[in-house]
Amino acid sequence: ESCVLTVCDSPVIIWPNKSVKATPEEITPDTLCEDLHPWIQTDEQESFSRKSGKKKSKKSSASIIDLHLMMEVTKPGPLPAPILSRTVQSNHFLSTTLPVDCVVLTNCSDTVKDSCERLMEALTHQLCEMEKVTLQHMKGTRLLVPEPLHFLLPEPKGLVTVIYPAGVPDSQLESQRMELHQQLELPDDRPYFRRANAYHFPNEPYRDGYLRNPHLVLTHPTLDDGKVYLVQGIYSYYHYMQDRMDDNGWGCAYRSLQTICSWFQQQGYVERSVPTHKEIQQALVDIGDKQVSFVESRQWIGSIEVQAVLNQLLGVTSKIMFVSQGSELASKGRELASHFLNEGTPIMIGGGVLAHTILGVAWSKTTGQIRYLILDPHFTGAEDLQVITDKGWCGWKGPEFWDQTAYYNLCLPQKPKII
Repeated sequence: ESCVLTVCDSPVIIWPNKSVKATPEEITPDTLCEDLHPWIQTDEQESFSRKSGKKKSKKSSASIIDLHLMMEVTKPGPLPAPILSRTVQSNHFLSTTLPVDCVVLTNCSDTVKDSCERLMEALTHQLCEMEKVTLQHMKGTRLLVPEPLHFLLPEPKGLVTVIYPAGVPDSQLESQRMELHQQLELPDDRPYFRRANAYHFPNEPYRDGYLRNPHLVLTHPTLDDGKVYLVQGIYSYYHYMQDRMDDNGWGCAYRSLQTICSWFQQQGYVERSVPTHKEIQQALVDIGDKQVSFVESRQWIGSIEVQAVLNQLLGVTSKIMFVSQGSELASKGRELASHFLNEGTPIMIGGGVLAHTILGVAWSKTTGQIRYLILDPHFTGAEDLQVITDKGWCGWKGPEFWDQTAYYNLCLPQKPKII
C-alpha cells in the first residue's frame, strides 16, 4: 500500500493499491486518462491553475503521460517494537537499484483506475523478469543490473519491453533475440531487438544534438497517380561545420556518408559509432585506394569511395547506379522507388563537385512524373528544424534540381540480413 505514482510535471499523486486514491480531490478512480492532460504543466512559467486559458496540453503529439514510481516511507499510527536477532554466518550482501521502466498503452477513454491496475500488473511482471535475468547472468558475487528497453514493432504488435543484462554486448544476446523473433513471429533477416533499436519517446531529447528525420515535418508532393517511397527508419542529419570540423566546400560526400552510417547504427545493424572525416580517410588508405598523405587532407570523395568505406568500416555492400547526364535521373523513378521499398536506406548521389543525400522519391508510373526528397549536406547553420525545412535544406526537388549535363553516380546501400 505504500506504492505511490506521481504524474510528472503535475501536482497529481495516485495511490494505486489504496482503492486508487488520488490528489487533488478532483482526480477520482473514474477520471479519464485524457483528463490528466490539463494538470500537466508543460512550461515552467505557467501556474498550475486549471482555470488558466493559456494552459498548453500535451495531447497534440503522441499522448504520453510520464509517471514516477515512489514509495511512502512513513505510516500513520503506532509501530510495533523492533525485534533484533543475530545469526553468525558468512554472507555476501549484494545491493543494486533496479531501473524499473514500464509502458502500458491505454485509450483516452480508459479510467485512471483501469490504467493503474494495468500499470501495476506490468510493474509486477517486470520485477519477475528482472529477477530471472539477474539470476541467469549472475557469476559468483558479480551482479549484472537488468536493463528494461522498449521496442516499437510493426503493427499490430506495438511496444514490447525486453529485459537485458547491462554490460553484456548485443553480440552475446543473439540466442535471446532469436527466441523473441520466434515468439513474436518476426522475420529473422533484420534486427528488431538490438539496443540501438530501442524506441525513443517523442518527449525525450537526443543527447548528441543531431536532428533526426527532419523530413517528417514536410508535406508530400501530389502527383497524378503518384506514390511516395521513403527512407525507412531513423537517421541523423549530418552537414557542413558540425563537430567543430570546418569542411565547408569539400566535405559534402563525407557528411552524406555519415548520415548513411547513422542510419545503419540506429537501425541496429552495426554497433560502431559514426566515423569521423579522418576515420573515413584512413579507411580508404587501409584498403589501398588512397595514399597516406590523403589522411587529414581536404580532398573530395565520391560515391565509389562511399561504397568502399561502407564495406570496410560497416561490412555493408552497396549497388552503384551510373547516370551519364543529370537529365537521365528523371527516368530512374522505378529503380529508386524499388530501392526505398525494399532496402529503405538513404542514398548518396555525387555529380560534378556536389554530393547530396536522397531520402525518397514521389513517382507516378503512369505519367513518369518524379520528385526527389533531398537532404542537403551543404548547410552550415545550427540545428534549427524550421530553417532547414523552410529554406529547402531538407525538401522535395524536381528533376531540374540536377545539373542536366553532369555525370552522376549513386551509391545505394543494401541492408545486411542479420538479427
